[in-house]
Amino acid sequence: MKRNNFYLITLLFISLFIIFFQFNLIPKNLSFDEIDFAKLALSLNNKIYIPYSSLATGHSTLYFYILLFSFKLFGFTNFALRLPSAIFGFLSIIVFYFLIKELLPKNKFLNLFAFISTFILATSRWFFNFARFSFEATFLLILELFSLFFIVKFLKNKKNYFLLLSGVFAGLSFLSYIPGRIFVFIPLLVLFLNKITWKKYIIFLTSFIIVALPLMYYLLTNADLRIKQASIFSQNTSLASKITLITENAKKTTLMFFLKGDMNGRHNYPGKPAINSILGLLFISGLFLSLKRINLINNKIMFSYFLIAIIPTLFTRTIDNPNMLRTYTSLPSIVFFITTALIYLLNIKTKRIYVLTFIFFLVIFSSLYELRTYFFFQSRVVKNSFEVKCNLEDINKFGTNIIPKSCRVQKNEF
Repeated sequence: MKRNNFYLITLLFISLFIIFFQFNLIPKNLSFDEIDFAKLALSLNNKIYIPYSSLATGHSTLYFYILLFSFKLFGFTNFALRLPSAIFGFLSIIVFYFLIKELLPKNKFLNLFAFISTFILATSRWFFNFARFSFEATFLLILELFSLFFIVKFLKNKKNYFLLLSGVFAGLSFLSYIPGRIFVFIPLLVLFLNKITWKKYIIFLTSFIIVALPLMYYLLTNADLRIKQASIFSQNTSLASKITLITENAKKTTLMFFLKGDMNGRHNYPGKPAINSILGLLFISGLFLSLKRINLINNKIMFSYFLIAIIPTLFTRTIDNPNMLRTYTSLPSIVFFITTALIYLLNIKTKRIYVLTFIFFLVIFSSLYELRTYFFFQSRVVKNSFEVKCNLEDINKFGTNIIPKSCRVQKNEF
């Protein structure tokens, strides 16, 4: 077996195990949001395609058509509700592995560091937590990774069909979770930085617009209810007050990475930094190293991707921040910067076997720490954070929008 195939197969087994270990047991309960998502998906049954639904505080519908398909295959069950998110999380590992191989320096350690980088992503509780219940974060992530992969392949091969595919997946990202609405600026920036001819822009934008047009048209004639509810620009406050709120959001988001994380037990072990101390130090180091060499196109791409990923949370209500859900797609760039720091360590003037051994134990210790945090500690918190004890089949039998008291978590089960 080729070493490259061995790395990929190993990663797939690791990811498959982490995502599906005690699946539907951690978390065992459902959240109110998940139940609303299930109802939204059912509302689309036997109807012509609509790009947006006002149900569940307002959502674009692409992901919910996938949920509906899952229900038709496996029944109206918790498993069917959560399976698409898990599958997209699992597949994201594959796409990220091939993307990171395109972005990292080409040398004899390329496959090894692509493996290490993807292993860090797969074992990050920030990553796999959202693959274990029915939010659409993993769906958006895989769409953006595909778009980035194809735009990088276009730069190397100059084949127009790569450009076309990148536009398609950027359009699908636009149809997905709200942060995906601005992702299109990343491939456009990549094209601009590489001084591509205007004909290439037309190819990309044509495919993007064709895919995104249904939702674009809807939003031109209707307000997005969710943005209207959550955006600080919808609040009746002065410009100075809004600037203060944005500054506060920036502070909370920065602290989220290293000091005080998301307090929502569905997103995180409340208050725990999104990145553990080992990865946090490597992230800062790698970010600094990348900024020093910002002239390299790969560094420009991932730094821009990082900024785009955290922008949406800066303009939402301060009370909702820090928020690991809305910043979920910053993970690929964070892992890229971590890997940049690890590669730099390899250039230290000492025997490489010592450095590689150090990197191995560092990464393994970090990953075990992440798994321990989730399965031993966050697994207790989710007993309260997911508020509904009854499963979807039982809730459906009640035939009411009001969830009975008997189905709700009534006491602290931590």
